[in-house]
Amino acid sequence: MILPPPFPPQTYAAVNQGISNITRKAMVLPLLKLGTLALRTACKPIASRLKKEAGLHPRFRTFIISIAQANHRFTTKMQRRIYGHAVDAVIRPLNEEKAVQAAADLLGELFVFTVAGAAIIFEVQRNARSEARKEERRRMELEEMKKKDELLEKEIVLLRQKLAELEHGLRGQGQGQGFAGWFRFRNGDIKAKPA
Repeated sequence: MILPPPFPPQTYAAVNQGISNITRKAMVLPLLKLGTLALRTACKPIASRLKKEAGLHPRFRTFIISIAQANHRFTTKMQRRIYGHAVDAVIRPLNEEKAVQAAADLLGELFVFTVAGAAIIFEVQRNARSEARKEERRRMELEEMKKKDELLEKEIVLLRQKLAELEHGLRGQGQGQGFAGWFRFRNGDIKAKPA
């Protein structure tokens, strides 16, 4: 019966994979930072385009003015609460141009924030899938190791049984102990040859 090598080939593959994972992770960090910077840079022109378009269309303009006024009221009330001033005071609305500019800025920042949030969610989901695959691989390797362990235990039991049979057979054959029992020399078995 051929015994397996001291370390299964999967062990060597796992070590090599671990080294490549470390190298890959070391390379991912700068690429991730570069990707984030590129994403922010790409979002800024889109956000400025949204700002321009927001000021030109009449319906959209009235919509964003109402959003800007609501945001202005909310932030002013929050600031008054934080500083301990009266909250029920009348808050003057922004003039139309300031409201459009504030809403356009808010819209641009909201767009950048949404894109960055989507990128983070995508990265988290990708990492979760990767971890799930790794966990599944570990589970399968563990099951394979358990199966090999069970096979080895069965082989050990068989070898012990064969050893016990051999020992029993040797005891039955040999009346004496040691080498004399193996050869079973008797007086009648030895014949002298004529010279």
